Amino acid sequence: MPSRSAQERKESHLRYKEDVQRRGKPFYPWAMFHDTVMSLVVVLVIMALAAIWYFTSGPEPADAGLLGPRYTAEADPGTIDFIPRPDWFFFFLFYLLRIFEWPNTVVLGTVGIPTILLILLILLPFVDLRRERRLSRRPVAVVALGLTVISMGILTYEGATAEETLGSVARLRVPEWLAQNNMPEEAQEGGELFAEAGCLNCHTYLGAGSQNLGAPDLSEIGLTERGPEGFAQLLVNPPPPMPSFAGLGEENLREIGVFLHHSRGGERAQDGGEAAGDG
Repeated sequence: MPSRSAQERKESHLRYKEDVQRRGKPFYPWAMFHDTVMSLVVVLVIMALAAIWYFTSGPEPADAGLLGPRYTAEADPGTIDFIPRPDWFFFFLFYLLRIFEWPNTVVLGTVGIPTILLILLILLPFVDLRRERRLSRRPVAVVALGLTVISMGILTYEGATAEETLGSVARLRVPEWLAQNNMPEEAQEGGELFAEAGCLNCHTYLGAGSQNLGAPDLSEIGLTERGPEGFAQLLVNPPPPMPSFAGLGEENLREIGVFLHHSRGGERAQDGGEAAGDG
C-alpha cells in the first residue's frame, strides 16, 4: 500500500492533468507567439536606447548625451593602476572573498561555500517533493529564502561600496615583506607608507608591483647602504623621471627610508642572517 505522501503526490498530479485539459492552452501557437512578441519588444527597446545614446551625444568625450558620452578615452593596455571590479551581480561573491584571509581560508570562499550552495540548489527539487505552495505552511523554506536574500543583499551592498586601491592591496603584503627580510618592527610603518605612496606603480618589490619607465626593482635596495637618511633625501630629490615625494613630510620619508634600508632581497637576507649567526 503506497504511503500517504505518495498518495497525495499522485492525487495532486491527477488534479494538475485535469486542470491542463480543462483550462490549458497548447504550446503552439500560444507560447511561441508570446515568446516572439517579447523578443521583438526587447530588440526594439535595445534599438531605441542605442538611437537615444547616439543622437543625443557628440563626437567628443565631453559631449555626453542622455545615456553617456559616445566616446571616452582610449583604453591603455599598459596601465598598472586600474583596479578591476566584477559586475554588480557578482558583488556578493566579490565581498565574500574579502572575508577570508589569503592563503589559509581563501579556498573556502572561492570553492567551498559556492560549491556547497550550488549542490544544495541542484538537490532541492529531488528533496522537496511537496506540492504545497502556501507560504504559511512552508516555514523552513520561507526562513531559508529570507536568510539567503538578506545575506546576499548585505554582501552585494558591501561589495558595491567597498573601496580598494593598489596601495590597500599591497599593504596586505607588508608583514610578509618584513618576515622575508628579517626586518625590525620599526620598519613596518615605513613599509605601509611605501605600499600606499604608489611606489609599486613603477617599481617592483619581492614580486609585487610592475616595472614602468625602466624603474628598477627595489627588493635589494638596502644593499646600497645609503642609510635611512640617504633614502629619505633620495625621495625628496629623485633622478628623473621619478617625481619628488617631498609632500609626504620629513617624518614619513624617514620611515620609508628605514624600510628601504632593511630591504635586503628577501630570502637572501635570511640566508645572510643565518650565516652571520653560524660565524
